[in-house]
Amino acid sequence: MIPANAAVLLLAHGSPQSPDDVPEFMKHITGGRPVPDAVLEEVRHRYELIGKSPLTEITMAQAQGTQRQMGLPVYVGMRNWKPFIAEAVQQMMADGIERVLAICLAPQNSSTSVGLYRNAMMAQMKPGIEVHFVEAWHDHPLLIKAFAEKLEPLWKKACGETDAPVPVIFTAHSVPTRTIQAGDPYEQQAKETARLVGEQIPALAADLCHFAFQSQGMSGGPWLGPTVESVILKVKQQGHAGVIIAPIGFLCDHVEVLYDVDMVFKQFASEQGLKFWRTESLNASPAFIAALASLASERLAAAFGQPA
Repeated sequence: MIPANAAVLLLAHGSPQSPDDVPEFMKHITGGRPVPDAVLEEVRHRYELIGKSPLTEITMAQAQGTQRQMGLPVYVGMRNWKPFIAEAVQQMMADGIERVLAICLAPQNSSTSVGLYRNAMMAQMKPGIEVHFVEAWHDHPLLIKAFAEKLEPLWKKACGETDAPVPVIFTAHSVPTRTIQAGDPYEQQAKETARLVGEQIPALAADLCHFAFQSQGMSGGPWLGPTVESVILKVKQQGHAGVIIAPIGFLCDHVEVLYDVDMVFKQFASEQGLKFWRTESLNASPAFIAALASLASERLAAAFGQPA
């Protein structure tokens, strides 16, 4: 039974609608701090190369699919672009929603993402609204299954094309190392997701599974590694003929997948003489919608005392 006046709020990073939106988009990311012109131009260049990030459209499709499956309202709020989290919260309150289950579309918890989304959401909530925030869901069985269903057929295909077992590099977005040193669980949770996905494929030996952090930031200070490029070099040195990139820190296509993986890492692998494959993103696939709906149903029941 669904609790009365309840809704799900999906929180995401957000993405500019066009390269021309990049300066304003970057202001939201930095909290208004100035962004060097060189950084703005590089980010704009990446968006120009991919044409447009489909993040917003895919997130809306994920929300619509979850709403159809659950039969209760599902809202979308973005931290750095439209529709902003503040707009989504205001709309929920206008619609009479009294119980909110918030799910961040970044299943591994980091203060640099999930923590900021939560702060933005709670700043808009009026007293009397019951809010349950999903802190992390990196190990949800259906999420793991959805990732594995994308990886297994591709891995078998790659092994067939090279006539040898192909290594897999699982990736997630890097964060500043100071974040982890402060006790952030993100690194451990990202590696846990990767391990669980790998274990879903019995033929994929543990020594073929690697992990790297991608999309290190342009700001000062060290960021979490190893880099994808360094791990690609490692598997080349081991004598492998190809490599699969499996981004398990991302739930849909956007610039970190379409540019960083599909362009930069693919070119790097090619320069090293390696064949290259990338797992298809979960996007609004039935398996992912089932995972999202299952997570929401379970947490609604636990948070608001209703049977699932």
